[in-house]
Amino acid sequence: MVKLNEAMKAAFATIKVFPFSTASKDGVPNVIPIGMCYLQEDDETIWVVDNFFNKTLANIKENPIGAIYVWGPESKGCFQIKGDIEIITSGAEYDTMYKMVKAKGEMFPARSLMKMKITEVFECKGGPGAGDKLL
Repeated sequence: MVKLNEAMKAAFATIKVFPFSTASKDGVPNVIPIGMCYLQEDDETIWVVDNFFNKTLANIKENPIGAIYVWGPESKGCFQIKGDIEIITSGAEYDTMYKMVKAKGEMFPARSLMKMKITEVFECKGGPGAGDKLL
């Protein structure tokens, strides 16, 4: 898998809401804003919390890949992270995520953990390097 570098990790840490995209097996796209998105210590895994996913969950079941766009006023630059996603609904990782979410509020159901292994990172800013593969 691919690990984010220090600059990417710093940019990731500044984002409050991430656009998260998936597609059905037929290629129909879906993009949603997510707030519970956590880069793990290995720098190659992202946890995305499913509180209220509908189309997104259906897409991941059909086509277990996704993309996260990293950009915000405090970040320096922007990039897109693509990865393979595993749905986790029980076990140690799920329990850890569940406790994290419930600490933020009982109104969040923490239905499942979307464990995304980073496979590629692409440049998103305009100019000659637009769309270039970074990692």
